[in-house]
Amino acid sequence: MKELASTMLATTQLLTTLLGAVAAVSLLVGGIGIMNIMLVSVTERTREIGTRLAIGALEREVLLQFLVEAMVLSAFGGLFGIILALITSAVLVRVLDVPFVWNTGIIFIAFVFSAAVGLVFGYVPAHKAASLDPIEALRHE
Repeated sequence: MKELASTMLATTQLLTTLLGAVAAVSLLVGGIGIMNIMLVSVTERTREIGTRLAIGALEREVLLQFLVEAMVLSAFGGLFGIILALITSAVLVRVLDVPFVWNTGIIFIAFVFSAAVGLVFGYVPAHKAASLDPIEALRHE
C-alpha cells in the first residue's frame, strides 16, 4: 500500500510540474500577444497620442493609460480562462465522479497573475507611446 501511495504521489508531482510548464508557456505566449496588440494600438493611435502630449498630457499619464489598457485586456483574458476552467472542471467532475474542491484563493491568484502579465508585457508599448515626440507624432500618417 505504501508503494502504491508513493507511486501516486510521484505521478501527481510530475503532472503538476508538467501542468505548471504548460501554464508558463501559455502565459509567455499570451504576454507576447498582448505586447503585439498594444504595439499595434500605439502605432495606430500615434496622432492621438501626439495630440494629447501636445496639449499638455504628461508622459506618465500616457504611460498609465496604455498600462491600464494592457492590464484590462489581460484581466479579461484571465477571467475568460477562469470561467472556461471552472466549466471544464465541472464537466470532468461529473464524468470522472470525483469531488470538486473550490479554492477561492487560487482563483484570485490566477486573476491577479493574469493582470500582472498585462502589466509586465504592456510596459514596452506604454513606454513607447509615452516617449513619442509630439511634433513627430502629429506628422505621422
